[in-house]
Amino acid sequence: MTTGAPTPTYPARPRRSRMRTFLPLGLAAWLVLEIWLLTVVAGAASGFAVFLLLVAGFVLGSVVIKRAGRRAFQNLNEALQRGGAPSSSGSSGNGLMMLGGLLLMIPGLISDAVGLLLLIPPVQKAIGRYAERTFDRKLREAAPGTLGDAFQQARMQRPDGKVVQGEVIVRDEPGDGTPKEPRPPLTR
Repeated sequence: MTTGAPTPTYPARPRRSRMRTFLPLGLAAWLVLEIWLLTVVAGAASGFAVFLLLVAGFVLGSVVIKRAGRRAFQNLNEALQRGGAPSSSGSSGNGLMMLGGLLLMIPGLISDAVGLLLLIPPVQKAIGRYAERTFDRKLREAAPGTLGDAFQQARMQRPDGKVVQGEVIVRDEPGDGTPKEPRPPLTR
């Protein structure tokens, strides 16, 4: 029985990326593996030993995160005192150290092992180089109008709801051609 109303047509759903498809399955498999490994170790040693391992991992992870955060803040503060940008050589491992500390804090033996691997400096350098190469390649492959062009475009939302699109132009020198003086560093 029809009522005369047209059948709604829906646009075709965009295809899900592989990461969106397999990430939930990977997380579920990782959780099952972590729980299974904890029960195996608890059966071989004792539940109290596993509890002590988990507490030690949490404490060690929090110490690592605190130390890496302090080092990153000190590098940033020194760079601001110099009046320049933070050097990438001194702070390249802070993000990976924080990730390693976070993995140590997550309960589980596999995450602890990966977190400890991320605390080793040669592993940090290798992963940092790989991530930098991958990021540079993805940025070069980006088509105009996507993330690769995001730093050159700006949108301004007007109060009436209209969007004004434009480009950001940064000038290092004032109109008379004399270079600007460097700004003093923030001291507060």
